[in-house]
Amino acid sequence: MASESRTRTVLTGSIGLGAIVLVWAVAAATVFADKAIPTPWGVITGFADDGFEFYRSNFTGTVTEAAIGFFWGNLIALALAAVVLLVPLFEKVVTQIAVISYCVPVVAVVPILYIILGPPETPTDPSPTAVVLAGVSVFFTTVVGAVLGFRSADPTSLDVVSVYGGGRWKQMTKVQLMSAVPAIISALQVAAPAAFLGAILGEYIGGLDRGVGPALVNAQQSLDVERAWGIMFVCALVAGLAYAILGLVGRIFASWSAGTSIPGSSWLRGGTA
Repeated sequence: MASESRTRTVLTGSIGLGAIVLVWAVAAATVFADKAIPTPWGVITGFADDGFEFYRSNFTGTVTEAAIGFFWGNLIALALAAVVLLVPLFEKVVTQIAVISYCVPVVAVVPILYIILGPPETPTDPSPTAVVLAGVSVFFTTVVGAVLGFRSADPTSLDVVSVYGGGRWKQMTKVQLMSAVPAIISALQVAAPAAFLGAILGEYIGGLDRGVGPALVNAQQSLDVERAWGIMFVCALVAGLAYAILGLVGRIFASWSAGTSIPGSSWLRGGTA
């Protein structure tokens, strides 16, 4: 039954994708014939003309910037979520910081970050602006997801830890962290495409010879519509791949974390906070 369900899902998805491509081809050749919308065949031809090396060289740097920003942005977000849990007095401050990072328009932030951080030391180095913007892009999602995950812990489990002499730190490490794993992974899953988008936007200011941002700027300036659309599809593929990988991690570790808040009283005696 499971294999039949997967086959049906793949078949339905393939039919849907084929229908979208068909509508795109017909619309590009008729309704939007006088607009800057390429046909599917034009985009495929553009892929062949640019070659694998063009996409590898441009996407490698951007993915690196996104990965660095993703790591540090989420690390800071998780640390602040833990601080909120341990010291509830800081909740309003951390929440306000997260909301501000989410609401500030990127168009206004990018030039300011570029002025403060400056260009990369060499055109092939990661852009500091892109890295910071990738980190900022994931901050809000991870803070909110982690705080909600920590608070989803079973109150009975927390009481058991307290009865065995555990303090707030022991409650967080033994119970709340376990309960928060699914929510944290879901937040990271959403944050991964956001980090990639933040890195692309951070590259638009300049100072780089390679990257998705400069490649899109060059395609726009040269009116190379097929290349611009090709880059867009590869961006969607990279973001979707990151989302899918973290989703797979979530399916593995969410099942592991389920029901482990009180695996047994013996391990709760490992010390007090």
